[in-house]
Amino acid sequence: MGAMDEEKKEGPQRVGDVLGGFLKKQGLRESVLRAEAVDEWEERVGEAIARVTRAQGVREATLIVEVRSSAWLMELNLMKEEILRQVNEGRTEALIEKIVFVLAEDPTR
Repeated sequence: MGAMDEEKKEGPQRVGDVLGGFLKKQGLRESVLRAEAVDEWEERVGEAIARVTRAQGVREATLIVEVRSSAWLMELNLMKEEILRQVNEGRTEALIEKIVFVLAEDPTR
């Protein structure tokens, strides 16, 4: 048996397992896990905050969130630590380290 035989696994592998291994090898796993914070934004922060915000994306470990008004921008900056805790709750890896709130260019969106 050669090295190739030792790496083979018996039976079919789940796509998620194969993809997860590939992403980890490529150094993308943390980026993909952090990007989930965008999809989970509304669920994690609740309806009131979600109504006046929109998670735009993640750059490195920073979540960028668009806010509809300057008044909400100031309020959310005061709540930043609590919101960061909510975003990371239950996560064991690829944590969001920082949230940056930006004023929406078009507040009607």
